[in-house]
Parts: sequence; structure tokens; C-alpha cells
Amino acid sequence: MFPVRQPWLCKALGCYDCCIRCIGAVPYPSLVATLLCYAGMALFCGCGHEALTQTEVLVETYFARNIQDYVVMASFIKYFQYVIYGLASFFFLYGILLLAEGFYTTSAVKQTFGEFRSTQCGRCLSLTFIIVTYILAFIWLAVFAFSAIPVFFLFNMEQTCHTVNILSESTPSINQHGWICMDARQYGLLPWNAMPGKSCGTTLAAICKTSEFYVTYDLYIAAFAGAGITLLALFLYLVATTYNYAVLRFLGRKGIR
Repeated sequence: MFPVRQPWLCKALGCYDCCIRCIGAVPYPSLVATLLCYAGMALFCGCGHEALTQTEVLVETYFARNIQDYVVMASFIKYFQYVIYGLASFFFLYGILLLAEGFYTTSAVKQTFGEFRSTQCGRCLSLTFIIVTYILAFIWLAVFAFSAIPVFFLFNMEQTCHTVNILSESTPSINQHGWICMDARQYGLLPWNAMPGKSCGTTLAAICKTSEFYVTYDLYIAAFAGAGITLLALFLYLVATTYNYAVLRFLGRKGIR
């Protein structure tokens, strides 16, 4: 009959069974959240760092004549770039911790390894991850909203550039449209006493034709998208960690400790 007693077949079936058990033990929500978190942070940190550098160049070239007018903005950009380095390192380590917590507490792991003992320390650790992730989600929601400000500014600037181009085609001189301006002081990039603080007419049209403007715009859009992806990853982490904690509490009430 079927040679189930053959050693090589038993070995093959054992490897197959082991692979199925390993695949079933993967906490897929935590894994997906970790991949999204890493992708979002890579976009936010990489594109955001380069976009801040390009912003300083644009402001220095077209919106400010005196270095004292943008020294505060330059200092903010410098410090925020260091913050970006810290954010990348922190979320890299935190993602690993949450993924490890997902592997430890997932129901698939409990079914694979048989009896599971829910300790008080394990439940406390899961509750700590939930609280920290909630705090991070609220903080990152503010970061997500803050990252929309430069996108909004550059979007308005692009629309103003489009208006200037349309009007320049209908009139013989673009100097007639000197009243069309983009004021960086209104968005808090420069103090109100900065000179000139805004770009109008031909100067604004010149900015619109530079590749640096569109590169900076695209970088801010990518950073904004990265912040959104990271926020989505944190929400997935919340779902996964909350479920894991609920499982641990259920096991504790059942007397499995």
C-alpha cells in the first residue's frame, strides 16, 4: 500500500508540516503594519529632509535679502532635520518591538506551540504598547496635519504661477501683473518685517520656471504621503495590539496563567 513508513517521505511530510506551522504563526496585521511604517517613515524622512533643504534655498534666493530675515527658519530647518534622524531610528526600533510582540501573543503562535501561559508581565507589556501607540498616533496625527502646510503653500504658489502664465499670454507685458504675488510671510516662513518677503510679477514667473520649485513640491507631496502611510500603520498597530491584549485578558479570565 502507500509507503508511509519510508523515512524520506516522513522527512518530507515533516518539513511541509513545519512550513505550514511557521506560515500560520506569522502575525500578518503586525507584519503589514511594520512594512507600512517603514515605507512611510522612509518617504517622510528622506523626502522631508531634502525638501527642507530645497526650501531654504528657495527662500534665500527669492523671498529674503537679509540673512537675519530667515535665520530663524534656517535654524528650525536644521533642528528639524536632526529630529528626522531621531524619528527614523525610533520608529525602526519600535516597529521591531511591536512585530515581536505580535509574534509572541498572536493566537496562531499559541495554537502552534500548544499550552500558552498568560503572565501578568505579558499583559502589562501589551497594555503598555497600546498606550504608547495611542500617544504616538495622536502625535503623528498632528505631524500629518503640519506636513500639509508646505504642500498647501506650494499648491497655491503653483496656481498663482498658472494664473500669471495665462495673463501673460493675453497681455503684451507681464509687468502689468505685478499685483499678483505670493507672500511667504503669510505662512509663517518669514517675519512680517522681512524684505521683500514676497515675489510678484516677473520674479514669481521666474520661480515657476525653475526645476527646483517643482522638485521641492514633489518632495513635500511625497513626505505628506509618507506621513499618511505612517499614520495608517499606527492605526493598524492599535488594532493588532488591542486584539492581542484582549486575547491575553481572555486567557487570564479562563485561568490560563
